[in-house]
Amino acid sequence: MACDSFKGCMNSTKAVYTIQKGILQANPDHKVSCFPMCDGGEGTMEIFRQIYHGKLEKAKVVDAYGAPITVSYGVVPKENLAIMEVASCIGLNMVERHKRNPMIANSRGVGMMLKDAVNKGYKKILLGLGGTGTNDGGMGMLQELGLSFFDAHHKRLMAGVYALSRIDSIDDSRLVDWKDIEITLAVDVKNHLLGKQGAVYTFGRQKGFFPSQMAMVDQAMRHYRDKIQETFGIDINSFEGSGSSGGIGAVLAGLFHARFVPGIDLCIEKYRLEQAISQCDIVITGEGQSDHQTIYGKVPYGIAVLAKKYHKPVFCLSGALGVGYMDLYDHGFDGVLSSADRAMDFLTALKTGPQKLENLAFTLTKMIDAIIAIR
Repeated sequence: MACDSFKGCMNSTKAVYTIQKGILQANPDHKVSCFPMCDGGEGTMEIFRQIYHGKLEKAKVVDAYGAPITVSYGVVPKENLAIMEVASCIGLNMVERHKRNPMIANSRGVGMMLKDAVNKGYKKILLGLGGTGTNDGGMGMLQELGLSFFDAHHKRLMAGVYALSRIDSIDDSRLVDWKDIEITLAVDVKNHLLGKQGAVYTFGRQKGFFPSQMAMVDQAMRHYRDKIQETFGIDINSFEGSGSSGGIGAVLAGLFHARFVPGIDLCIEKYRLEQAISQCDIVITGEGQSDHQTIYGKVPYGIAVLAKKYHKPVFCLSGALGVGYMDLYDHGFDGVLSSADRAMDFLTALKTGPQKLENLAFTLTKMIDAIIAIR
C-alpha cells in the first residue's frame, strides 16, 4: 500500500491505514504493508520528517496575501538538513476557492522560510514544491532574498502577476550569497515554465485564473523570464520542472543551482520501497483525483512504473476520476477505481471520504478473493 494524500480530506498516512482497515475487514488473513507517500506537494514535509526521524522548527512568515502566519518545518540536525514545503505558507488550499486571487498572490513567505532555516545554520534544504496558490514566478521570494525589481520609471515593483510584465531592470547587488547552501526541490510535475504545457495553462485554472487571462499571464511570465535571462544569463524556462509552484522552482534552479528531484523517487529510495514491492503479490496506490495529470510525476504513476518492473498488478483507489483517467490503463494500471458511490456536493465528499475509501478497499478485496477462489 503506497498512497498519496487525498487533498482536503486525508493525509497520506490516514489514507493508507484507511485502505488497510477495509482490506482486513474483508479478509483478516491478508498481510498489508503501508507506506504513506508524497510527491512534493502537501504532506511532503511531514512524510520526510518521519522518514528522517526529524524534529519540528517554527518560523514566522507571511501567507500568499501578506498576512502574518507561523509555519512549521522539519529539521534533522545530524544531517544539517531542513525539510520544507511551499504549501505550508502559500498553499492553494489555505484560501477558499471563491477568495483566491492569483493576480496579487505572491511567494514572499517562501523566501522568509528559507532564510529562517539558513539563518539557523542549516546548509541543506529539501523543499516540496507542489500545491501553491501563487503564480508570480518566485518574484516575491526573490525580493525577500535581496533582489529588487524596477519599472521603466525606476520605481520599485511589488511582487505579483501584475508586476511581471512591468519589469524594466533588476538589481542583484543585495541578493543573498548562498553558494554553500544545497537545495533539493521535490517536484510532482515535469512541465516547463512557459507555453501551453507551462505553469499558467496547466495549473492556472485551479489557482483562480480565468481562461481569458491565460495568454496575458503567460506573456507576462515570458517577459519576466527574459529579464531574468538578461540579468543573470540563465534561461529559467529551460529546466524540466520549472513550471512547478508558479515558477518558484525555476528561479531557485537558475539562480541558486537547486536540483530538481521527483518527490516520488525520494520516497521510494528512503523507504526501500522497491524491495517491498518485489516481494508482494498486489500493489495498491491512490490519490484524491486521478486524471490525465497523474502520469506526469504523481505518486500513483511512480508506484505503477515500479510495480510493473516486477510484474505486479496495480490498483489505484481515488476519491474521484477526472478527464483522461482511462489513459492510465495504458501506463501500467490494472484497475482505476473511485470511492464516490453516488452524486454529492464537494463538502459532503470530503466529509465522507475516509469511510467511502474504506468501503472501496473492502469491496476490492472481496472481488480479488473471489477471483482467486475461482482460479
